Amino acid sequence: MEKILSITGIDAAKSVAVVDNLKVLLANFQVYYTNLRGFHWHITGNQFFMLHEEFEKMYDDTAEKVDELAERILQLGASPENRFSELLKVSQIDEVTGIEKADKAIDNIFDSIKKLIAQERMVLSAAQEANDEVTVALMGDYLAEQEKLVWMLTAYTK
Repeated sequence: MEKILSITGIDAAKSVAVVDNLKVLLANFQVYYTNLRGFHWHITGNQFFMLHEEFEKMYDDTAEKVDELAERILQLGASPENRFSELLKVSQIDEVTGIEKADKAIDNIFDSIKKLIAQERMVLSAAQEANDEVTVALMGDYLAEQEKLVWMLTAYTK
């Protein structure tokens, strides 16, 4: 960790909080991803075609974020967790299964996004404190995307 951070100029002591918060966010995104896959597989009803496709787009985007977060943790000289049993111990998002109805799936997505945004703000705060502009930019991008998604899903549910 020290070698990477000594080259990038990020304070090692301050980066610990960034990494710790990124690890929670990674766990959250892993569980969120799995839940989205379940919605994609199990959704039924007259909204099936549209939601099936949208859930696929959402989990593809989430898979990309999982990879970005794991790589950012590595760039900060730490090791990301990959064992789902360990991720579940840290995640603030609960696993769900068997959700077939659109309103239940979307309610779960809203709840998950709320938790993701709250954790991203924790990461953002720690990254700002550590002068970690790369993580700050990454969290800004995620927040912008999720705020737009919340707006779009809210419009969809009206």
